[in-house]
Amino acid sequence: MNRRRQVGKAPFLPAISPWNFEKGIARSVQILLTNDDGIYAPGLAALERELQQLGDVCVVAPATEQSGVAHSITFLSPLICKEIYDGDRKRGWAVEGSPADCVKIGVFEFLPKPPDLVVSGINGGLNAGINVLYSGTVAAAIEGAFFGFNSIAVSLEYNEHAQFDRAAVMARGVIEQILAHKTAEPQLYNLNIPTAAIAEPKGMVVAPMGVARYGEHFIKRTDPRGRSYYWATNDPPPQPTSEQTDLTALAAGYVTLTPLQFDMTKSSLLTEMQQWNLQLPD
Repeated sequence: MNRRRQVGKAPFLPAISPWNFEKGIARSVQILLTNDDGIYAPGLAALERELQQLGDVCVVAPATEQSGVAHSITFLSPLICKEIYDGDRKRGWAVEGSPADCVKIGVFEFLPKPPDLVVSGINGGLNAGINVLYSGTVAAAIEGAFFGFNSIAVSLEYNEHAQFDRAAVMARGVIEQILAHKTAEPQLYNLNIPTAAIAEPKGMVVAPMGVARYGEHFIKRTDPRGRSYYWATNDPPPQPTSEQTDLTALAAGYVTLTPLQFDMTKSSLLTEMQQWNLQLPD
């Protein structure tokens, strides 16, 4: 079966019990859950618990930390996958690969049917502005969108005492509303939750992705053998702009939801370029 052509449309359902892997019970909504922080990350576990109220959750996540790998995939070496259990309950698979690898192999090898929804997160750290382009969390959601599935990346602002459980409740509520709207075509979303919204929620803003640049400063140090090495930073942060974007809304304490697309064509320039009469040199 060509699963790429099986586009799921997930209905809005009341709470139901988790998927029983061992008995092969499949209910109405099939959810593929992944992340880039690794299969044992607390954000993944918190989101898994909440999503089990919506449908059948299959976890396919990296075996190790994969932050910042963007949309890399593995094709020059084999993907080693291991079944992961929580006591007697099978959670899913740990994959020695990238988040995009996890979605790809999950869809084509591990899930009993194509997913209705691909969820990536909860990431420990915001994925907003141009950081979206570096994010393994967002890349996993993009991979799901490639195959025609509703997909959402979920990120929580970094904090040593991050409340992933509370963020997961928020994320589930947003996902329920997204599924209830049933758009004509599957969509790709990026959800970011600032720390301020956990303690005192202001609300949620649908906002475009900001493109203000972060600083590209590096901290130079020297190892005991006299060799230089560098730590990358995101300092200084982007300067505030008058336009409301995910960055400005997050800074103001709002949860942000941004619709994304993976078609990077700059359509506004196509017509002009087609008039350039470009030719190959002799």
